[in-house]
Amino acid sequence: MENIAIVGVAQTPYRGRMRDKTCYDLVYEVTRDALEDAGMTIEDIDNVITVSNDFLDGRTISSMAVGEAAGAHDKNVSTVEGDGTFGAFYGAMRVLGGFDTTLVVAHGKGSEGDMKVITNAMFDPVYQRHLGIEAVSAAALQANAYMERFDLSEEDFARVSVKNHQNARNNPLAHLPLDITVQDVMASEKLADPIKRLDCSPISDGAAAVIIAREGVAAKAKTLPAWIRGVAHCSEAFFLGDRDLAQSPALKKAAQKAYDMAGISDPLKEIHVLELYDAFSYMEPLWLEGMGFCGAGEGARLQREGVTAMGGPLPVNPSGGVLSAHALLTAGLARIAEASLQVRGQAGDRQVAGARTALAHGINGPCGQSHCVWIVSSDK
Repeated sequence: MENIAIVGVAQTPYRGRMRDKTCYDLVYEVTRDALEDAGMTIEDIDNVITVSNDFLDGRTISSMAVGEAAGAHDKNVSTVEGDGTFGAFYGAMRVLGGFDTTLVVAHGKGSEGDMKVITNAMFDPVYQRHLGIEAVSAAALQANAYMERFDLSEEDFARVSVKNHQNARNNPLAHLPLDITVQDVMASEKLADPIKRLDCSPISDGAAAVIIAREGVAAKAKTLPAWIRGVAHCSEAFFLGDRDLAQSPALKKAAQKAYDMAGISDPLKEIHVLELYDAFSYMEPLWLEGMGFCGAGEGARLQREGVTAMGGPLPVNPSGGVLSAHALLTAGLARIAEASLQVRGQAGDRQVAGARTALAHGINGPCGQSHCVWIVSSDK
C-alpha cells in the first residue's frame, strides 16, 4: 500500500462569537491557508470532504452551504456529519482508494445555537431525551463512575484543566489561555456534580483543514509531510446504561489497531507528543488509560508525576487541547493539524523538542461512544 501523508494544515483562531464571519467565511479561510501551506492551488485537489452538522448550522443539508467555499465545484465531494478525525479518516481512505489529493474541511459555530438543546438531541428520543440529559450532565455521569471505580478526586481532574489552559498560553489560536490554579477550578461554578465551569471546554467558533496526499504528490509539496503511519476507529453501545463508563473498550481497540499499523509496541516510549480530545477535564486521564499509556485508574497518576507536562516524557495537549478551544466537529481535525505541526517541527512556542511521532485523537457521541486514533510521523 502506498504511503500517504498530510501535506497541508490550517486553522482559524478560535473565539467565543465570531459575529463578523459566517461558516462560509471560515471554511474559505482555512481552505486558502491549507493550500498555501502545501504549496498547492485548488486545481491540485481532486477530492473534497466537508464536515458539518445540520443542528449546529441551523439548516438542512448544511454541507451545501460550505462546499463552494472549500473549492468543491466540479470535484468529487463527500460529506461527513461527525468529528473532524472521522472526516479525515474518510479522506485518507479516498486517497488510498485512488485519488491523488483530498482536502478535508471542518467548521463549527457553536455560539449561534443552544448547546443544551443541540446535545440533548444526540440521545434516544423515546427513553432519554425528555429527561433533559445533554453533554454536560452525561459527562457528569461518566466522571462520577470513573471517580468511584478508581477512588479519584475532583482535584485530580482540576490539575488537567490547569495544565492545558497554561499550555494554551503558548498557542495564539487558543480561545481560553488561562493562568489558573487547582483552587480556581474547584471554586468555579458547579454545573453538574462533579463537573465545574473550569472542567468544561468553551463553546468556540472556528474551522480547520488538512490536505492528504499520496506519496508521489507529497514529495512535491512545499512543506514537510506528516506521514500517516496508522489510523483506526471503533464504536461501542449507544445507550449509556449499556456501557461501563469508567473505561473505554472502543478506544482501546482503536488505539491498538492504530499502533499495530504503525508498528508501535510501547506507546509511552514511542509516542513523543499526544493531542487528545479533552472536552472535559476527566477525559484526559481516562483516554490515556484507554490508549494504553498506563493501567486502568492510573491516568491521574501520570498527571501528578508530571509525565504529561510540556517537559515530561509524554507531553499531552501542548496546544491547550479542547479544554482551551472547542469548535464542535472542528476540534478533532485541529488535533490532527497540531500533531502534524509537531512532527514537522513547526508548532512555534508549543513545539515539543524532538517530536517525530505524534498521536491525534477524536471522539463522537456521548461520553466518547466512538473514538478515532491517528499516528503521524516525520518518518515513513
